[in-house]
Amino acid sequence: MTESSAPSITGYHAHIYFDAATLGQAQALCEEAARRFTLTMGRVHQRQVGPHPDWSCQLAFETPVFDELIPWLALHRAGLVVFIHPLTGDDLLDHRDHAIWMGAVRPLKLSIFSTESETASPEQ
Repeated sequence: MTESSAPSITGYHAHIYFDAATLGQAQALCEEAARRFTLTMGRVHQRQVGPHPDWSCQLAFETPVFDELIPWLALHRAGLVVFIHPLTGDDLLDHRDHAIWMGAVRPLKLSIFSTESETASPEQ
């Protein structure tokens, strides 16, 4: 892929994964990130949401925040798994091919994302 054909990144999502035992830790991490950085903290989901295999909280941020937030998360996640992906307009590629993991790589439910080839009719 040449530089001119590379997709444009319009922002990022960082998903903090947790379970019942680490709920308080994850919530505190997300709230502290929201205090320190220009980002939007999503709901603290105590259930699986979207492609995520674990409970999670989303931090949505623009590209200029990446350089400060990601190193901070690396140093403060205290064992929590963090899944980071860009926003390019292609959810499948963003979650599968462009992902960054801190901690254990978890199996995402990628089948929720359809590709153009799956949705296009045979005539197209």
